[in-house]
Amino acid sequence: MENRNGAIHIDEDEARAGATNTGLRWVLAVGRLLAIIAITLLWVVPALTAA
Repeated sequence: MENRNGAIHIDEDEARAGATNTGLRWVLAVGRLLAIIAITLLWVVPALTAA
């Protein structure tokens, strides 16, 4: 952290609170995919059984 002319400047690593690994991206991608599959099944299965 640096103070220049009354303004505080923080490095990118100090300002960031979260991790930047790709594990989180995989969890979000898989979760989104599972949600899409579940919503699709909830829509398609009743439509097939009603006919």
